[in-house]
Formats: sequence, C-alpha cells, structure tokens
Amino acid sequence: MAERGITFVFSLLAVFSNTLTAVIQTQQTVLAAVGKDAEFSCQLLETKDVLQVTWQKVSPVMEENVATYSKQFGQRVNDGFTHKFEFKYTGLQNCSIVIRKVTYEDEAYYHCLFNTYPEGSLTGRTCLQVYELHEPVVDVRQSNSEEWVVSCSATGRPAPTVTLSVSQQDLSFSQYNTVSVSNTNATFTVTTTAVLSGSRKHSTQVGCAARVLSAPHREVMVMLPDDDDDGDFTWIIVLAVVSVVAVLVVILLVVKRDWISAVITAHFKQQNKTGNKTPLIKHENEQLRQRTSTKKTPKNINRKASPSTAKRLFEED
Repeated sequence: MAERGITFVFSLLAVFSNTLTAVIQTQQTVLAAVGKDAEFSCQLLETKDVLQVTWQKVSPVMEENVATYSKQFGQRVNDGFTHKFEFKYTGLQNCSIVIRKVTYEDEAYYHCLFNTYPEGSLTGRTCLQVYELHEPVVDVRQSNSEEWVVSCSATGRPAPTVTLSVSQQDLSFSQYNTVSVSNTNATFTVTTTAVLSGSRKHSTQVGCAARVLSAPHREVMVMLPDDDDDGDFTWIIVLAVVSVVAVLVVILLVVKRDWISAVITAHFKQQNKTGNKTPLIKHENEQLRQRTSTKKTPKNINRKASPSTAKRLFEED
C-alpha cells in the first residue's frame, strides 16, 4: 500500500509539473552555429503574479543561475557570465536573453523560471545545440566521353550529410561512395563520390549540399563543360602551340641577326686595323715603279719607227 501511495504522489507531481510547463511558451531546441549568437525567450501565457524571472544553465554536472530580472532590482547577469549573456527584452510576463558568440561549452539546457505567488516557480526548458558547418568543396574530373567523377567534401560537427544533385534530368549519379574522417578538433569531414553518366547539354550544373541537424544547409554549384567545348579546347591548344612556335622563330631570327651583325662588325674592325699599313705599302710600290721606268730600254727590243724616220732611211738608200 505504501508503495502504491508513493507512486500516486509522483504521478500527481508529474501531471502538475506538465501543467505548469504548458503555460510557458518557449523553444524546445535552439540551433546556433559556432561563433554566432543564440537567443532564448520565454512567455507566460497566463496572467500570474510574477515576482522574479530567473534564467538557469543546466548541464549534466551542475545547475547555475545565469541572470535574473525583477521590478525591484532590475536586470542582472551573474558573475562569470557577463561576457557571454545579456538581456534582449525584460518583462515579468515575457523575457529573453542572448548568448554571444556561442561555443561548444555553451551547449546545455536553459531554464526560464517565473517565480510566482502563490503557485511557486513555472519553468520553461530550452536545449541549445551548437553546430559547425563549412562550405562544401566540389571536385569534378572527366572519366571518359560520357562519364564524370564528382566528389564533394564537407566539414562540420556533428558529421554532415552530403548530397549530390544535377540540373539536367536525363543525367544520373551511380556508384556512390561516402567516407567520414574524424578530425583532431572534433569535427568530421564527409566525402561523397559518385559517377555522373549521360550526354551533357548546355549549362549543366552539378550541386553539392551539406546539412547538419536541422540547421540551414550550405550548397555549392559547379558548371560542367559542354560536349562542344572539347573541340573549342582543341583549337585553343592548337593556337597556343602555334603562338609558341611563332615566338620561338622570332627569337631565333633576332638572335641570328645579332650574330650576323656582330660578325660584320668584327670584320670591319679587323680591316680597319690592317688598313693603317696600306699607305706605306703603296709608297714602296710607287718608288719601285719609278725606278723601273728610269731604266733604258734594251736594244733588242723592237720599236715602231715614226714616219719621218722611215723617210730619212729611204732617201739614204
């Protein structure tokens, strides 16, 4: 009988507690990204004689009073929490606080207690969940003419869910592979890889979305090259090769021109050096010619006779 009586008392307390909690409107869960602000609000749906509103941080190891508000003493943030907590709105029927730049150490249950008279405390409970999610990174590489290997990595805490998508309906992913790696800072990097098959059309996009809990997802879109772009790429390569060859030819011509110019310059310099001795040689040759011309002509050399000389010889005969 005594055991049944105790059970009945606890049942009454549970029903009474649920009834008190039901008159307070608050969030069951608040999600906040690392480094962002988190807001908690509680509203008393029934008019009560409230003396004070108390905010508490309840963790598995302790329960701490964070801040209080009353008409008599106003708003107050307790020591040790002044750098993190502040009131956003104060009232005995409606009250809210803000946690600045949340960290994982701020994860806990937060209670708002409406201390009423004569009922006692009416409690609202909110759970703060802190998450971390970085922008996903997409890598696309061509496997063959009609297949692309698409890989997407996302880092977060808890481990994110990575989803691939494609804008073209007749394309599809296959051969999915997902790997999760635990990092030293307690985050997780999840990489999903799949094969995209089918003929690509103009402006085909591949998307990667990363999600953590029920927080807003982060998505990245990447444009795939069109099938016609392969020919354009080939022409680009050809033009690049031709340009490189043309540049090399111009360089060779310039080098050859400079080399020829240098050879000609060296040749003229050599001639100028030897040209200083030429007048002396000419002078010696002139003297030699003059000496030769002053010599008598030998008698046995036949000379052509003048007309007067021929006449004189004829008369003598």
